[in-house]
Amino acid sequence: MRLFHIQDDQFVELLAMPDMPPARGYLWLGIDRQEFDAKLASLQIALQRWTGGQLFEPHIAALLNAQLPSHFDYTSWYDLLVFRGLKAPVAPLVASTDAPTEQSPPVDSDPVGFVVFDQVLLTVHTHDCEVREFFANRLAKQASGEARAIARIPPSPAELALRMVNHMVDNYLDLRRQLTRQFARLQEGLFFGAAYFSNWKLLLEARSGLRVLEDTCEDQRAAVTEWIDAIDELPRSDDPIVLRERDLMRVRAREILEHIERILSHLRRLESSAENAVQMHFATQNHRTNEIMRTLTVLTAVFLPLNFVTGFFGMNFDGLPLIHNVHGFWWTIGFMAVVGVGLSWYFWRKRLLSRPH
Repeated sequence: MRLFHIQDDQFVELLAMPDMPPARGYLWLGIDRQEFDAKLASLQIALQRWTGGQLFEPHIAALLNAQLPSHFDYTSWYDLLVFRGLKAPVAPLVASTDAPTEQSPPVDSDPVGFVVFDQVLLTVHTHDCEVREFFANRLAKQASGEARAIARIPPSPAELALRMVNHMVDNYLDLRRQLTRQFARLQEGLFFGAAYFSNWKLLLEARSGLRVLEDTCEDQRAAVTEWIDAIDELPRSDDPIVLRERDLMRVRAREILEHIERILSHLRRLESSAENAVQMHFATQNHRTNEIMRTLTVLTAVFLPLNFVTGFFGMNFDGLPLIHNVHGFWWTIGFMAVVGVGLSWYFWRKRLLSRPH
């Protein structure tokens, strides 16, 4: 568990929970899921002192559930956002086609819970969550002046939560390039090794991974859309600072939504491209089979009259023509050669023995 006090350009990590909320600024409490479960009673008491409210039981169960999809809910005390982010490090969805027996590790995600009070942000995540450490280090550098030019320190818990969600979505955007390269390798295997492609299990796992990612992003889109609706339903205020903060929150939320839409669009294009590649693979296989059958049919048509001639003269009768002729054998061989060459020339003229241009 890590507790921070954020105020203007100050970012201070606290070693113990304060008895009262800060007079200025807000608190950010980042805790992993197991510790949250173990210290729930003391956290509820601390939240009561800081905010005047506690977490409801259904929301506690949502924060403890590692399988819950992204969703949004709110109360009169706080907003709750559960957002699934990629596990770190990002595992490749598709293994290299150079190793047909290699299994493709799945792309998995972990939920991060954001509980947004007026002066407190509570984040619940796994013990190895990259998002908390990234923002803790980044905000510390900004407060010390090392990275002040990047962006200002978030002025409210909601702003900090939106920035963290935006960072999680950016990880999905970075994954797009990796997916594109790896699916390109699979498609090359389908096209250029069409007769020997055997990584069907790998391809099915890759397409299944795409569908999982698509379902995850659709849940994320629904959660962010509900958060935007909740911002729009806030009571009207004449305070310009409050209005500016709400406008900034809407802009950030819409930016996150636009990023999610781009990810969804890219995933659907990849899935469609994979489907088209499979269809083209089978079309190529069918074309190749047709070419082989055409060649075999033409060869059969060429040798059929020759087999007839040899079968005719192979009958065990004395009265067959040319049987007792000294030149009968050569006449028969010549006739068979003329028939064979003539049929081959005829089929070649009909382009049945040559590849179409």
